[in-house]
Amino acid sequence: MFYVCPACESGNKLDLTFDIKEYVCNTCSYLIDVENNKHQKHIKIPTENVVLDIGQKGIIDNTEYTVTGIIIRKYGTSIFWREYYLKDTKGKDAFLSESDGHWVLLHNIDKMDVKRKSWNSIILEYGAVSFRKYETTECHIHAAAGFFEERLDFGISTYKEYVNGIYMVSEEKSKTSVQYFSGKHISKYKVKKAFGISNLPNYSGIGIVQPFYVNVKHTINIMAVSALLISLIQLYVVGTRTNKSVFEQEINFVDVRNKEMVSKSFDLSGGSAPLKVEVYSNVDNSWANVGLGLVNEKTNEIVFASKDIEEYHGYEDGENWSEGRRDESFNFCGVAPGKYHFIISAEKQETPNVMPPSYYATQDGSLTLSRDNNGTINVTNNNTMETTAFGDSKMIKEDTTSSLGQFVHQTLGKADIDSLLNTNLAAGATTPELTDNKSVKIKAEWLPVSFRNFVFILLFIIAFVAAVWFGRKSFERSKWFNSSNSPYTYS
Repeated sequence: MFYVCPACESGNKLDLTFDIKEYVCNTCSYLIDVENNKHQKHIKIPTENVVLDIGQKGIIDNTEYTVTGIIIRKYGTSIFWREYYLKDTKGKDAFLSESDGHWVLLHNIDKMDVKRKSWNSIILEYGAVSFRKYETTECHIHAAAGFFEERLDFGISTYKEYVNGIYMVSEEKSKTSVQYFSGKHISKYKVKKAFGISNLPNYSGIGIVQPFYVNVKHTINIMAVSALLISLIQLYVVGTRTNKSVFEQEINFVDVRNKEMVSKSFDLSGGSAPLKVEVYSNVDNSWANVGLGLVNEKTNEIVFASKDIEEYHGYEDGENWSEGRRDESFNFCGVAPGKYHFIISAEKQETPNVMPPSYYATQDGSLTLSRDNNGTINVTNNNTMETTAFGDSKMIKEDTTSSLGQFVHQTLGKADIDSLLNTNLAAGATTPELTDNKSVKIKAEWLPVSFRNFVFILLFIIAFVAAVWFGRKSFERSKWFNSSNSPYTYS
């Protein structure tokens, strides 16, 4: 269609043909009466966040639409929303309404299809869907552009909006007519793609038919199926796995001194599970260390672990004490099936070179000398029970001032103290034995499949579903916050 404006004589063209009664000149912005070809009044140009142009084409749900008109409605002093009039190739009407970045696609419906259920709800005849009243708004046309099949009413119009989820019914009542529209939320990204535009108004608040961020019903179904599949997989893995010992060997420390040992290969079959390693060494007031590298022979991936074995004991302040133990254990977590071997290293605390313990007592029992395995000589006057420890026999000979030193010289004279102690040792005196720790025992056992991760996953699924469920409840409360007919109570 093509019209020449009677006010400014400029052309107004649209690539569609349908009967119109009025249009707004795209040059002078006068409202033109087509029947009389007269300009009626000057109209404000739509500028507030308008993103579509008259004549622009777009495809929504496989239907091509052309923008034929734009109306900006105003509520109060500063609230605006935009209505884009659309026409498809068959001449059917549709409308895009945008407010605060939220879009709704609407179509005309017959008012006979709308039944009032109560003062605050209506029912659509087709589908018997119930809609709850959201709000009643009085507004007027603030600006307009394009071509219109009906005369524009610039008086006060009353909008009543009824909502059910992402769907709505809008009742528009003016002085001359009452019209009904059914609408559905449409994503702004869908609008952007349909019309090939680069920028759209940003979201502000929650739209009255805006959907929750995820489909709760689909989410619950997906999570339920996922939980069932995970449970079946766990059941299969557990049913096909048995506890078994895969490696056991005693390693001499001398065989791995300053080097590593490669063990025999062993196979792990079934689901991934922890590999438990137990180590034992006959430590006695000493320590040992075992290093293991678990090698996957297919991927050559190596996982290292190290464990200290310590055991100490003694007598102090009249009490026996001990700490540590001779056996330890640790896990390689989540070991996958395959063929493996260990790289083994081990070391121990070396036994110090000390003098053997010995003992000497005089025939009358008045003097006792004993040497421990560190070489310290303890001297005791059994008459007075006075005891003193000397680092060696030379220190005893040099002590001529103390009462115990003088008693030793009087009793032993010039006798060689070391000879006396060594003679008693050779004669079979009781001496403590030094523990000689020679090896470490290593045992590896592939444990049953762990239920820990399985339980964590199920708990996560339950928590996620609960968060989605309560999140949607909170979302719906926020959506109805500005409604005078909210089904929720607010404190």
